[in-house]
Amino acid sequence: MTDLSLTNLKSQLAVTVAQHSSAGVKPRNEDCIAIQIPQDAQLTTKGIVAAIADGVSAAEAGREASEIAVKGFINDYYSTPDSWSVKQSAHKVLIALNRWLYGQGQKYLEAEKGYVTTFSALVLKSQAAYVFHVGDSRIYRLRDGALEQLTRDHVARISADQCYLARALGIDVNLDVDLKVLDLQRGDLFLLTTDGLHEKIEPRLLQQLLLEGERDLDALAQTLVQTALDNGSTDNLSCQLVRIKQLGQETNEDVFRTLHQLPFPPDLSVGMKLDGWRVQRQLHASTRSQLYVVQHEASGQRAVMKTPSRNFIDDPAYIERFLMEEWVGRRIDSPYVVKVVEPPAARTFLYYLTEFVEGPTLAQWIAQRKTTDVTTVVALAEKLAQGLRAFHRRETLHQDIKPDNVVLRGEDPVIIDFGSVYVAGVDEIATTFAREQALGTLDYSAPEYRLQRPRTPAGDQFSLAVVLYELLTGQAPFGEAYQKALKPQDFLALKYVPAFRRNPLVPLWMDGALRKALQINAELRYESLSEFIHDLKNPNPVFLKADQRPLLEKDPVRFWKGLSLVLLVLNVILLAALVV
Repeated sequence: MTDLSLTNLKSQLAVTVAQHSSAGVKPRNEDCIAIQIPQDAQLTTKGIVAAIADGVSAAEAGREASEIAVKGFINDYYSTPDSWSVKQSAHKVLIALNRWLYGQGQKYLEAEKGYVTTFSALVLKSQAAYVFHVGDSRIYRLRDGALEQLTRDHVARISADQCYLARALGIDVNLDVDLKVLDLQRGDLFLLTTDGLHEKIEPRLLQQLLLEGERDLDALAQTLVQTALDNGSTDNLSCQLVRIKQLGQETNEDVFRTLHQLPFPPDLSVGMKLDGWRVQRQLHASTRSQLYVVQHEASGQRAVMKTPSRNFIDDPAYIERFLMEEWVGRRIDSPYVVKVVEPPAARTFLYYLTEFVEGPTLAQWIAQRKTTDVTTVVALAEKLAQGLRAFHRRETLHQDIKPDNVVLRGEDPVIIDFGSVYVAGVDEIATTFAREQALGTLDYSAPEYRLQRPRTPAGDQFSLAVVLYELLTGQAPFGEAYQKALKPQDFLALKYVPAFRRNPLVPLWMDGALRKALQINAELRYESLSEFIHDLKNPNPVFLKADQRPLLEKDPVRFWKGLSLVLLVLNVILLAALVV
């Protein structure tokens, strides 16, 4: 029995575990079991994993399949980025494992050597348990003396004595995995089993054995296997036991689940108080949300409170997106991105808080100045790119970069508003409702959003370039026609107006960088924001060679001197003709 109770981190998750596997009366054991308990920061970021698999004997490669499933899941799960949620990490890993097992099975199809296995995994992280399950292995939970089966068997029964697996890893190229997320309580005991064990121990006896033996998990695991054998099991037998000794520190995922259960707040007005925060003024209100400047009465801290619109109180897609805004904000760390504020006390309503950045928006800046000098624009571009890279490193797109969503804190731009964010890992997880597909603001959003093409960081690059163009010229790069473009032919008909035509102080090479970042085809833009910023700061010879401007635009002094010379020559000729 392994007892893990680390104290190096505050409120660290602590468990006691045991496991046992036996071939039983069979010549070889095709079950595979493993428990991984990290002893470093991954205990907090990724959690504890218990996985069990029962290779399908009829597939002939069942033993190999179960080992690949368990070992591959654990190794790959802990290799995923720490910023990924448990759901995202497990989903990606299981999809990849299933495709590999299915592919291997197809190679040996003629030899009937299929790679098929059941699979169940329990991931414990912070204060939640995540159950992933496919097949007929099982996961139980004993809480307060009551035993509950958390999984359902994926079997199709032909008769009272005959059934077959309806779902398993490696059985089909498409995978349908059951997922359940549960709150943890101290003292919870989880049991994972293969069918060779649970089919030979009826539920009441199983509950009795767990209650009697939970003080010594190692002995209990041995007892469970032996009891099933004594009851006539002819299959391999495996079980795992995990008891919760101490809950971990609350994480963003726990907050996400908790907030989902909170009611929408009422409409607020100046002077009203919510959870200790008093409303000082309203910043913005729309059909989708409200923004207020608030101050905490006890601490004096000021913040911006965002509340959801009651118009969407029964809309699960809207609620998920609103919850995801804070979830994303917690994961982004940059001096050029607004920070989410942790409330000092538990919330009684659904809302979230960000720091209050005092200063004008870029929209207000542009309205006051019309155009901004090149040096200032480049400095702003560099910092905004750093902020966007903080999103992109988390596989997240902002999708709504515009002057209204950038606030100036002194000379530093701060990106605000997470209302249109796109998170690749969240988007790929199936839901029972259609997700909102936020497009950002039409004047600034990339063409691919409207054309339903793949979303990439190049979309944020396009929006950033539109903002920079507007800072330099006070106008839009494609004019009013861009907002009306909806079809591919509409975008192909757009005419880019060089920035230097609207502002002669814009260098040719800088306009070339803007033009490249504003390509309608996302594949023709810069591969990275750093390349875009480099070309904004340094003359790219490629753009200098392409100088097709009229002489009047390239060198007005030379143009007028040349024109004066031509006029002088014409006057001389005319004068000579008159004299003759």
